[in-house]
Amino acid sequence: MPTKNSDRARAWLVLLLAGAFEIGYALSVGGSEGFTVLSWSLVAVIFFLLTLFALSVALRTIDVGIGYAVWAGIGAVGAALLGPVFFSETLTPAKSFWLTVIIAGVVWLKLSDRPKQTKEPSTPLATDHSPETTTR
Repeated sequence: MPTKNSDRARAWLVLLLAGAFEIGYALSVGGSEGFTVLSWSLVAVIFFLLTLFALSVALRTIDVGIGYAVWAGIGAVGAALLGPVFFSETLTPAKSFWLTVIIAGVVWLKLSDRPKQTKEPSTPLATDHSPETTTR
């Protein structure tokens, strides 16, 4: 039977995959030129369905706010870094700085998503105040 840690690790891997699909979706939407290029449009629809499916699987385990923010951050950074590779976009030092800020935020979000520690219920030491043991 899988442990909670392995379930969480698997969810984070699926979230990374969802982020990769989101990058593919963003780039293919850009290439579709407003959904006027059929090949890019079909690829965009496929990536859209894949990213939503993977995101929904990851969010079964990861908190929605954290998961969505990480997913969106991966998509934004990936599209911004790969935009100049596939299209005639620019990556300036200012853009690079702010992308670094987004990456740092995503890393901090991941680090903040630790499983909650549950305390064991404390047992009474020497005193028992149940009605059966209390005498008047």
